[in-house]
Amino acid sequence: MKNLTMFSRRGFVAAAAAIAVSAAAFGPVKSHAADMDSIHFIIPGGAGGGWDGTARGTGEALTKSGMVGSASYENMSGGGGGQAIAYMIEASDRLDTTLMVNSTPIIVRSLTGVFPQSFRDLTPIAGVVAEYAAFGVPADSPYQSFTDVVDAMKADSNAVKVGGGSVRGGMDHIVAAFAFQKAGGDAKQLKYVPYDAGGKAIAGLLSGEIDMLSTGLGELLELHKAGQVRILAVTSKERVEAASDVPSLGELGIDAEFINWRGYFGGPSLSAEKADAYAEMLKKLQETEEWEVVRKRNGWEKLYVPRAEFTAFMEEQETMVGGLMRELGFLK
Repeated sequence: MKNLTMFSRRGFVAAAAAIAVSAAAFGPVKSHAADMDSIHFIIPGGAGGGWDGTARGTGEALTKSGMVGSASYENMSGGGGGQAIAYMIEASDRLDTTLMVNSTPIIVRSLTGVFPQSFRDLTPIAGVVAEYAAFGVPADSPYQSFTDVVDAMKADSNAVKVGGGSVRGGMDHIVAAFAFQKAGGDAKQLKYVPYDAGGKAIAGLLSGEIDMLSTGLGELLELHKAGQVRILAVTSKERVEAASDVPSLGELGIDAEFINWRGYFGGPSLSAEKADAYAEMLKKLQETEEWEVVRKRNGWEKLYVPRAEFTAFMEEQETMVGGLMRELGFLK
């Protein structure tokens, strides 16, 4: 079984190098009038998580660049993201101006049966961003490095409570278990505490409910810079520019690279013409200075997976994710 890098990078990071569009290459894009009056974002989890930040960051860049007149947001928690997916399907006929943000968990949670639907029940639009995961502890934590945490968990499986903004067997759990196993531990022994999205998970970390948080790098960056949280490691081979003071798992000798994609979906009855228009809008967004500001602020990696390739990309991810989850004991 190949490691997590295979489904995290091979499927889109190499492709992104060929198709992602940077502001340096194309220059700023400005619109004299809004290309679209308004857009509404459905966010399948609570405030403060990676989905929330991605949707609000996308809306910010779209409105500030003049591509959209206004953007609105709706957090729709429940069922590990299933409630939002069900809503997109059931209310599809009246959601022509609505997009739902999602990411690797739409594959993970479908495989585990958290909800019965999959990306095939929606209209995939495009992948727009990629983000490494990170492990953080409170500023006053006795753990000074990720290897300290691993050693403590090896000595006593109950010594460290690891939290995440997803259900048991969800992405944050899988990433932490994968890193722990690659560091010589037993993935099944990881003590995991689930929260509804990153905001509540961060509150749990700061209040002492958990000892370490597994989440997206962007969710911890500002807290790390403010000195409230110490990021112990990023799930990359080498240090990333956005967190240059934080060790990568690769430099710690742990071969557990992981990078999460995020993208957008419409309801199943969304016309191909409208879906293509949304995909083109999100592609143009990659060229703007406003998107670069949002992307760098969150420590996101450049990515654009076009609509024509998005479904095939997720099908490849599904095969690779399923194999890894079986290896870690999350699927039979």
